[in-house]
Formats: sequence, C-alpha cells, structure tokens
Amino acid sequence: MVRRGASPAHPVATPNVPWLAYAALAGSMALVGSYVGLSKVLVAVFPVFLLAWLRFGIAALAMAHWVRRAPGEAPLSPHDRRLLFWESFLGNFLFSISMLFGVSWTSAISAGVVMAAIPAAVALLSRWWLGEHINRRVAAAIACAAMGIGLMAWARAPAALDGAQNVSSMRTLLGHGLLLCAVLCEASYVVIGKRLTGSVSPRRISAIINLWGLALVTPLGLWQALQFDFGSAPGRHWLLLLFYAIAASMVTVWLWMKGLAQVPAPRAGVFTVMLPVSAAAVGVLVLGEPFGPWHGVAMALALSGLLLATWPARPGR
Repeated sequence: MVRRGASPAHPVATPNVPWLAYAALAGSMALVGSYVGLSKVLVAVFPVFLLAWLRFGIAALAMAHWVRRAPGEAPLSPHDRRLLFWESFLGNFLFSISMLFGVSWTSAISAGVVMAAIPAAVALLSRWWLGEHINRRVAAAIACAAMGIGLMAWARAPAALDGAQNVSSMRTLLGHGLLLCAVLCEASYVVIGKRLTGSVSPRRISAIINLWGLALVTPLGLWQALQFDFGSAPGRHWLLLLFYAIAASMVTVWLWMKGLAQVPAPRAGVFTVMLPVSAAAVGVLVLGEPFGPWHGVAMALALSGLLLATWPARPGR
C-alpha cells in the first residue's frame, strides 16, 4: 500500500555510505598512532636509522609477493612511477625519520598534540592539488579534531611537565619541529595516495613504496648497524619491532589505500585524527604518561569530528 502523495516510481534515494572504507581508514590511522606511541620504546634501544632500515627490510620480505602486477592490472606509467617515489620519500622515509626523532625528543602525548594538524593539512593540500571541495561538515569536523587534540597540550599533569624539564628546551623545540614535518609528510602521503589509487592496486602500492623506503634508508641503516650490538636488544623489543614493521609498512598502508579509493581526500583526512588519539592513548596506557579529565573531553571532540564527516547526509543534499 502506497501512502497518498508518495510516488512509487521515484523512491527516495538512500545515500550509499562506504562503511567498510571508513573502517579501513580509521583502523589504519589507529594502528599508525599505536606504533607512533610505541616507537618511544623502540628508539630507546635501536638507533633511528637502524630501526627504520629493519622495519623496511622485514616488511619487504613479508610483501615480496605483492610487487608483481596482478592479472588485468595496467602497467605502471612514468607518471605513476614518479608518484610512487614521492609517496615513499614523503610518506614512508621522511615521515618515519621525522616521527622517530620527534617522538624520541618529546613524548607520545606531544606527538598527538602536534599531529592534530594532519586533517587540516590534508584538506588544504587536496584543495590545492586535487581541486576537491571542502564542504561545511568536513570543515567543522577538521575544526573539532584540531580543537579536541589541541586540548591535550593544556591537559598535561605537572608530573609530565617535570619530566619534560629534563630535556633541553632546544632539543624539545627541534622535536616538535620534526613532528610538524611529519604532519606535512603524512598529508602529502594522503593526497598523493588518492591519485595513485585510481590506477594502481593498494597491495602493489604498499609493496613498491616500502621497497623505495628500504632503498633510501639502507646507507644510513648499514652505517648504524655496523656500530650496534644486536645482542644487547631484549627479546620483547624484537617482537615489538616485528609488530612495528608489519603494521607500519604492510597493514596500515594497505588499509589506507583500500579506504582512500572510495572516499574523497578531505573526508579521508579527517580519519587521521585517529592517529593522535591512538598515540596519546598508548602514551597514557602503556608508557604511563598522566591522564586528566580534559583528555576525555579532547578525545570526545575528536570523535565528534569523525561523526560529522561520516554521518550520512539527508537525501537530496
């Protein structure tokens, strides 16, 4: 039975919400945030360049079968090859080095505060390079994400500040500068990845950019490997390194590219808020950094930004 005034020939369209793509994007950034926080433990044992080299090397072995072109997939064009290099140089190599040094000279919560700028950086870069529109809801979501995680800068307990005084102010300032560099690298990674997903499969992107990262860091990694006592690293740190390598180079990249293929870059950029939230959570729950009531407010604001960006729009809008 059809209600009066309704037209069965023209049913109201229900927006097709890519929930699986959203879940992939959120899961990818939550994993990135977890290893950003846990890298604080790893850099206390492994030198930064050696840690990055081991990460890329382990992942290269795990993803060797992903390098080949799948049946029916188009060969890489010269343009795709250039984009793959820049995707790896900025999003893998430079991001890893900047993030590892930045976290080692600051804290996991500091990393969360600085990296709250990622959604805004993604939106601006995608507007400039991809010409993608930033609607009011996405803009509001970006503002919620930045404000929410920014509150963490004011929410640190005195104990956290006392610990920070042990580090020279210049080194801490440099650490925050490197974290800001990591923000720009991550934003570039999102925008370049959006271009690549139109012509290259997510698995192949993951494998190729990891190989580029391995090639770029090998000279510095070998230099530090020759001076490092591998027997001094505890067994639990090797297990953590294995998780870091697989999560950072294999799982997170594949999940991100899979989701990015179905979601516009500005909206996908909002999901990077899961990175600082996850990094801060690891800092509190695993590393014992202080947690206050304002942290809960900050995370609620950040997650509100996610809801704003992903909630289905009204039919016709």
